[in-house]
Amino acid sequence: MEQKLSQQIIEAATEVHRQLGGPGLLECIYEAALCHELSLRGLESKRQLPIPVTYKSSLVHDPLYLDILVENQLIIEVKATGKDYPIYPVQLSTYLRLTGIKWGLLINFGKKHLKDGISAVVL
Repeated sequence: MEQKLSQQIIEAATEVHRQLGGPGLLECIYEAALCHELSLRGLESKRQLPIPVTYKSSLVHDPLYLDILVENQLIIEVKATGKDYPIYPVQLSTYLRLTGIKWGLLINFGKKHLKDGISAVVL
């Protein structure tokens, strides 16, 4: 199931990248466009979803915000930078751990060729 959903998301992201002309826009633009494209394809997505964080049984005041949650099954972390930083997959892994979701995609729209900016993270 995750493989099929991942493929649908990658196809949607590729369309966004193609339509918007590749890199050069802010992350929030790609994020909004991707959510719209997912919706056009019949996929439910939630954007900037707050995730509560607890520390020693106490709720930390500021939640984390997931970029996109698709079909309540897969987290998408959106980036828009030409450089890959090692913290990006670690960040996505943390979101997966905190939510109990097992599968995520890191999509960096800042790459000239989107295929070079997509990676999966699985717990």
